[in-house]
Amino acid sequence: MEKRRVNWGIVGFFVEICALTLWVGGLIVIIAVVIPAVFNSFGMEPAGRFLRRVFDGYGYLNVGILCVLTLVSFLRFRTYGQDPSFLFSVTAGEWWLLGGMLMVTVGILGILGPQAVALQEEAFEAISKEHKELAYSQFFRLHMIVRALHLVNVGLAFSLFILKLRKILVHRLAVAH
Repeated sequence: MEKRRVNWGIVGFFVEICALTLWVGGLIVIIAVVIPAVFNSFGMEPAGRFLRRVFDGYGYLNVGILCVLTLVSFLRFRTYGQDPSFLFSVTAGEWWLLGGMLMVTVGILGILGPQAVALQEEAFEAISKEHKELAYSQFFRLHMIVRALHLVNVGLAFSLFILKLRKILVHRLAVAH
């Protein structure tokens, strides 16, 4: 009886699809379930602090996912090349989307996130009404940018997910004919 070999291209694709599902699904769960539940259960400051921790965890999850996606893509590229007609190859589009996801994640976690946290703490600790309003105004202005970047990032992740699924379907159709 012949021993079956593991097709590492399929394993890599599966790992990438699972990682992208975590990325996209994680933000959807946070937006649709966690944020409303937290703000309906706690006051503004405790909810803000709690959600900051949630988004920190989500950001670190994204860093881990980016590491996995980059490693698997590199291994697929090394093994299968960049020929768009081959199922397990890594296309230029995949590299661009991964690069975009990396840049946005670094922007959120390394640059804008810490600034938003500092402004949020300043707003929470403000004593006078005027200072509190000014601090909240500055925080929410920056927070809007961070939220938009999270949506851009999930859009990039979803695009990469669709690109991979489309690649599977196109390959299946080509093999069938």
